[in-house]
Amino acid sequence: MATAPIMVTQLVTKSHSSPDELRTPAKTRVEVVRLPGFTMARFNLEPGWRWSECIKPIVKTEMCQMAHVGYVVSGRITLRMRDGTQKTVGAGDFYAIPPGHDAWVEGNETFVAVEVLSAEQYAKA
Repeated sequence: MATAPIMVTQLVTKSHSSPDELRTPAKTRVEVVRLPGFTMARFNLEPGWRWSECIKPIVKTEMCQMAHVGYVVSGRITLRMRDGTQKTVGAGDFYAIPPGHDAWVEGNETFVAVEVLSAEQYAKA
């Protein structure tokens, strides 16, 4: 199956240091940057962060219903799918996560990742 190329028509730069939007649920910092046709977010999840404790009260779903595609800059996070499948990703890993999961930060290091798929809606009611 062929896909159409993505068209980029102008040179634009932005930084997560001055995001277009900042979301700060418990133990969470999501820095959202919007470029023409794209949204990216840097996720900073503190030690002790767990989706079911920090994000579930906001989105009010039993499990995370977002699909995620991203890259881990630092730290580690474990994901558990609805069927019990579990996987840990860490610094240097790219990931694709389907909807229907819980997740939690492993260890004492902040989990930092850059996401491209869920950036616009993550941690919003």
